[in-house]
Amino acid sequence: MTWLSEFWGYAEATVEPATLRDCPKLAALHAVSFHRGWDEQEFADLISERNTLVHRLRIGRRIIGFVASRIGADEAEILSIAIAPNWRGRRLSRQLLVTHLGHLAGRGVTKVFLEVEENNQPARRLYDGTGFSVVGRRERYYRQPDGAQLNALIMRRDLS
Repeated sequence: MTWLSEFWGYAEATVEPATLRDCPKLAALHAVSFHRGWDEQEFADLISERNTLVHRLRIGRRIIGFVASRIGADEAEILSIAIAPNWRGRRLSRQLLVTHLGHLAGRGVTKVFLEVEENNQPARRLYDGTGFSVVGRRERYYRQPDGAQLNALIMRRDLS
């Protein structure tokens, strides 16, 4: 029945901890989402570290998204978040992010930071809509494949 509900688009989205077995799929998702994708070993290292938290977003048996954070004391930095291209625009990234933030709070994190490309409007809407505020800017932080350099915004959300 799971495959049938998945086929018709009625399967429930589930956010859960990522495992080492997920690394190939997470690397593939990262590669289609960013100019420089992380490889399987980079994901394995993240999942294996004690100070990181990686969640996957699953529909049925398919992993369609992930979020990864690094924790230091009572602060965390979201390192990356991605949703498979054919699943974007369905508010799944919001569910993934909000659940992840809840787990960070459960680990004692009170402040979360991230960097986002200034012109990435879908990401900006997600972060603005989940309580993040711009606290800084990095000029020419992101380098594009064509050599162009784009600004990054530093955003913060308090969890306490």
